[in-house]
Amino acid sequence: MLRGILKSAAAVALLGGVINAAEIDVKIVNATGGTYFTPLLVATHAADVSLFQSGETASDALQAMAEGGDISSLSSDLDLTGAMIAENPAGGLLAPGAETMTTLMSDTQNTTLSIVAMMLPTNDGFVALNSWTIPTEPGTYKVQLQAYDAGTEGNDEIVNGGGAPGVAGIPADPGGNAGSGATGVEAVAEGFVHTHRGVLGDQDASGGISDLDSRVHRWLNPVATAIITVQ
Repeated sequence: MLRGILKSAAAVALLGGVINAAEIDVKIVNATGGTYFTPLLVATHAADVSLFQSGETASDALQAMAEGGDISSLSSDLDLTGAMIAENPAGGLLAPGAETMTTLMSDTQNTTLSIVAMMLPTNDGFVALNSWTIPTEPGTYKVQLQAYDAGTEGNDEIVNGGGAPGVAGIPADPGGNAGSGATGVEAVAEGFVHTHRGVLGDQDASGGISDLDSRVHRWLNPVATAIITVQ
C-alpha cells in the first residue's frame, strides 16, 4: 500500500504498464539525536533532473523548503517532469530516531531517487539524497544522507518563528529544547548550496550567542539513513 500522497504526470502510463517498471520501498531513518525533519519529499525522476547542485545558487523552490519546510514548489516542479512523488510519508515531522516508509515506482524514464526535507532547528539546513541512481538489480540498498546548507540565509541560530524566504531566524525547535534571548551567531548567507557545517549552539538558555543547546542540537554528517528495496 502506498503511503504518503502520490502524484505523477505519468500515472496513466504507469497504470497501463511500463516496460522495465519496478516497485521500490524507501525507508527513511532520522539518525540525529535532537533534530527533526519537516515533511519529506521523496521522488523517482529522470536522470537529468535534480533538486539542487552543490556549489550553485539555490532555486526559489529549494529556498522555500530549506528555510520554512515548504515542499510544494519543489513537488510541483518535479511533477511537471513526469516524476513519481510521495509527499509527507511520515504524516508530519520525523522525530530523532524515528523512521517512515513509502513506496514508489521506477521505470525507463524515472531512474533516479531524491529525498529532501528541512532540518529543525536550523536556519536553512536540509537533509537530502540528490539524484541517486536506482539499481536495476533487485535487492536492498542502504544509503547515508547528508545535511546541506541552502546558502540563502545566515545561520544566526536565533529561534524567532522566522521561516518565510528572506526572513531571518529559525521557525521553531519542535523538541522544546531551545533557549531564548540570544544575540545571534555572526553569519552571512553564503549564496550557494554546500555541505552543512552543523550548528554551534551554547549552554546559555537565556542569552549567549545561540538559542540552540550544544548538548542537544549539535550533529555531524550523515544525519539520516535511507534503506531502499528494489523489487
